[in-house]
Amino acid sequence: MDNVCPCSANTDRLSNPILYNILSQMESSKTSHDFSYGSAAHRCNCELRRTVCLKRPTEICKEASSVLVKTIHFMKNLPAFNQLPTNDQFSLLKSCWAPLFILGLAQEHVDFEVTNSPADSMLKKILLNHQESPELDREQPTISGVSRLKSCLKKFWSLDLSPKEYAYLKGTTMFNPDVPDLKAAMFVEVLQQEAQHALSEVVQLIQPGDQERFARILLTASMLQSITPSLITELFFRPVIGQADLLELLIDMLFCK
Repeated sequence: MDNVCPCSANTDRLSNPILYNILSQMESSKTSHDFSYGSAAHRCNCELRRTVCLKRPTEICKEASSVLVKTIHFMKNLPAFNQLPTNDQFSLLKSCWAPLFILGLAQEHVDFEVTNSPADSMLKKILLNHQESPELDREQPTISGVSRLKSCLKKFWSLDLSPKEYAYLKGTTMFNPDVPDLKAAMFVEVLQQEAQHALSEVVQLIQPGDQERFARILLTASMLQSITPSLITELFFRPVIGQADLLELLIDMLFCK
């Protein structure tokens, strides 16, 4: 019984055996094309949905905060970025801070482990059910999300990128002309093309015999889009900033003189 999934265990623990028998008969009467009851299609996702938190939050949050500061400084110190309209700078910041941060984690080789999130007390659950709370709208870190993040980091580590490769890849990631409502979208597209060209040249210089390295780098970079800013915020920064809005803090960091 120790290995029984909580989803199925809930059915076994029905307090009314008569009700359980009725439900069992209803399930057995379903036709074979009803996939919601088919054994092959009904796969338990409890493990993937399990919420987690950092195992060493004090240490890892400090490292993550350092990476975030370097990420904002990278953007702030690029002359081409500063030439863009203020609204475009804000749009690019909102769109790319998380992918750039993940590249920073990879470059700094920040590794981390997670553990099960502490269960909410009954009082907290009652309060959350009876009043509006920011926690209800936030994406909590799950095993699934953390697995995607760690897989992405391992891919970058296996590439063993040089500092110049990371720098030009960050430029390619940051100058994204597909971000909505950019006033200088054509200029941003030119900047992205220049960053990609510079990355290609550096790759050929560092690994002249590896014709596929450039394509592998871009393919790995595409994994960044599968990791949500909410996951990054809740996992690495919520323990530090509390209920504050991280994006507002980033805006202050970017535009303060």
